[in-house]
Amino acid sequence: MDRIKLRHYLVGEFSWKRVFRSFLLIYGCLLVFAWVWSDRMIFPPKVSSYADGPEHIKLDTVDGRITALFLTASNSYWTVLYSHGNAEDLGDLREYLAEYASNGYSVLSYDYPGRGTSDGDRPTEQGAYRAIESAWRFLVETHHVSPDRVIIYGRSVGGGPSTWLAARERPAGLILESTFVTAFRALTRVPLTPFDKFRNNHWIRKVACPVLIIHGTEDRTIPFWHGLSLHADAPGPKASFWAEGSTHDDVPWSPGYWQAIGAFADSLNHGR
Repeated sequence: MDRIKLRHYLVGEFSWKRVFRSFLLIYGCLLVFAWVWSDRMIFPPKVSSYADGPEHIKLDTVDGRITALFLTASNSYWTVLYSHGNAEDLGDLREYLAEYASNGYSVLSYDYPGRGTSDGDRPTEQGAYRAIESAWRFLVETHHVSPDRVIIYGRSVGGGPSTWLAARERPAGLILESTFVTAFRALTRVPLTPFDKFRNNHWIRKVACPVLIIHGTEDRTIPFWHGLSLHADAPGPKASFWAEGSTHDDVPWSPGYWQAIGAFADSLNHGR
């Protein structure tokens, strides 16, 4: 069999109709993959880094009970509701969260369903939304913290539930660190699907409270342009802290990090 006949047998006759059909097939496979596997890619598997102890509390959600950690600072005015990234849990964050108390903030953080010692098979977008709702209710309804004394803080994927909640409630402020405009666009830059996960660029336009965007200029996981875009989309009042030379995971050790958070908290001016 000569080369022309072999190519015809393997590839067939060229036509734009054939190319279009192939494109639709590939695109359809992409959509199915994104729909089925995206949560697994956003939240990679992780073994819990801690066991439940006396300082952990349990909050009820429709997905079961989630684990939370509430560290209070004496005479603190602000309480931070902190949502962490996708590859960490409360055990990894214990020392970092203690820094809030050292800097005069009380802080509540929690693990998503399926992460740490929280109930659930695996974390999902909707599970993250339900978890932060439960954490908000604990602060406002159970612990009687006034909403105008709560600063919602989301790091990386934690910016998703944080922005979503800030658009629905009326906290004192919202801080987003190293967060994407949408989950899929952390990989593709441009929208490729008619659906997406954690659509922060949509929710941030509905946020009525002041916003602080923090991002490392050398972030390769969620590139710096995501922070710039979220800052542009925030209706204001808004502020930014661009951590020069910082990557995705070392922003809190950037010079001026805690000063930027403190200046933002001071600017909120809720009856202090």
